[in-house]
Amino acid sequence: MKMRTKRLVSVIALSAGLELMVGCQQVSQLKVLFTKRPSEDLPAYKPVDVRFLDQHWSGSQRQTFYHTPQGTEVMPYKWFLALEQPGIKVFGTVPMFAETSYMARFGFLPNGVDAGNPDGLPVGFAKASIVDPHTGVALDVVGFTCAACHTGQVEYRGKGVRIDGGSAAADLSAFQNEVAYAVGFTDKIPFRFGRFAKRVLGEDASSEEKKRLREQLRAFISAGQTEFKLDEDRKLYASSGFGRTDALGRIGNFVFGTELDNVNLRVANAPVKLPPLWYTSWFGWVQYNGSIQQPMSRNVGESLGVRARVNLTDRAKLFESTVSVKDLWDIEELLAGEKMFEGLKAPAWPEDVLGPIDRAKAAQGASLYKQHCEQCHLPSVKSPDIQDAAYWEPGLAGRRFLKLKLIPLEEIGTDPREAIDWANRTAVTGALGLGTVPATVGLRLVTAKVRDLEYDKMNFSQEQRMEWNGYREDGVTAPLAYRARPLEGMWATPPFLHNGSVPNLYELLSPVEERSKTFYRGSREFDPKRVGYEQSKIDGGFLFSTDQPGDPHPGNSNAGHEFRNGSGKGVIGPQLTEAERWAIIEYLKIL
Repeated sequence: MKMRTKRLVSVIALSAGLELMVGCQQVSQLKVLFTKRPSEDLPAYKPVDVRFLDQHWSGSQRQTFYHTPQGTEVMPYKWFLALEQPGIKVFGTVPMFAETSYMARFGFLPNGVDAGNPDGLPVGFAKASIVDPHTGVALDVVGFTCAACHTGQVEYRGKGVRIDGGSAAADLSAFQNEVAYAVGFTDKIPFRFGRFAKRVLGEDASSEEKKRLREQLRAFISAGQTEFKLDEDRKLYASSGFGRTDALGRIGNFVFGTELDNVNLRVANAPVKLPPLWYTSWFGWVQYNGSIQQPMSRNVGESLGVRARVNLTDRAKLFESTVSVKDLWDIEELLAGEKMFEGLKAPAWPEDVLGPIDRAKAAQGASLYKQHCEQCHLPSVKSPDIQDAAYWEPGLAGRRFLKLKLIPLEEIGTDPREAIDWANRTAVTGALGLGTVPATVGLRLVTAKVRDLEYDKMNFSQEQRMEWNGYREDGVTAPLAYRARPLEGMWATPPFLHNGSVPNLYELLSPVEERSKTFYRGSREFDPKRVGYEQSKIDGGFLFSTDQPGDPHPGNSNAGHEFRNGSGKGVIGPQLTEAERWAIIEYLKIL
């Protein structure tokens, strides 16, 4: 109650001061600044002592992954460092947006200062020098790296265990919302722009320089408002919470919509869990629906999905982009390693932090895994059995890649939206000249052209192109199926199923009616018995509601992948006893 009273007094005092300074009409326009923001209350940051596991990366390799840019753009770099948090304070200093404890509330992992991260930004952020493909203006910007979505951490009793290449727990939508509010506050609240300008331009900036900065800021706001209005009018994005996003939906909307034609915007209602990356460089096809074959095309598409810019409307500049193909190649090599499965490795269960593994029970689980799981998820990549030719498919130049099994939607029974949305999506191609085409054709065209334009600039031979393309063809498909991957390290990537709808391994091995219909996201506190995050209510957490009859939450079905007696959609094996479930869980800890 005291906090609410203090906030109200602050708002009243500030409103009165604003009225005296700028007049009633402008104060009315500022009322939005005093309403509760959608992302205002997020879980508090609680520092932990972080331990790094041996995943076959050195400290320098880890930092390279954390802060290597890929050509994405959030905003100009100096702006981000100069931005204040979107709070209202009558007295005292307004904290900075990039402050560690504030960024951590969105789920971004703190990281220290070093040569590759001179301003101490969190894991997953980097400074990049780009040339805008529409205006030709050179800019230093802050953008997301691969690590923003693919670095995890589990925490237990005050200790943190970093999971490199794991599933991030960031809330990207909340971050975008708060950035928008912070920029709006900078423009509208008296004195705040002055502080912003001083940080960006320096103490001695001229009036003309400040005027130009104000114009640039308002142009940035105007572009954002245009996108926001489209989002709101068409209800493109529902909040998906921590650690999830509709990746293919967002790629399609940014590439085919924002950068090409807004007629191509579609509702993105198939959020998926941010997936782990270990061993994926050796998979024949990637994405949850096994839709993309070539590593470089996949990475170019991913960069575009998190706002690398590309020109798809000016015939003189078609396919010019900010995508950093060289950096994408370096990161893919870091993940892959020089030999099969010798790059980033899956994390081993840290027994000194999370408790010892029951080896006898794990041995029982190994036979159960072979009986019930291996037919889809393949043998362990550490097992000699994985070398059986049946598990591999040919690539180019005599290379081979792991052949993941695709399970049809009717058989696996899990939420079908990601696969169906992608299969049904089309794009009006405008200046690209193909008419209306399936999204598979449109994405293949754009990623290949962006990629090849950069190869041409580097004067690559055909052999170099083949190598950088990962010795794979440029396949993009839309199967109505989901792929099953080897389960090494899966203990470290809760919640489970492709859409993150099952909170722990115990429930994943249980009949659907025994699975939680709701649970909270936003804490990394780990449950080492059931193997998942703690799911009790937390202040500022995101309530995950699964899709149920009479309580619809599209994209959030927790059905399918079910062990129960009998048959039917989504039943993949017989019902497991309590002892069998615990044995399989114990075995999954050692993979």
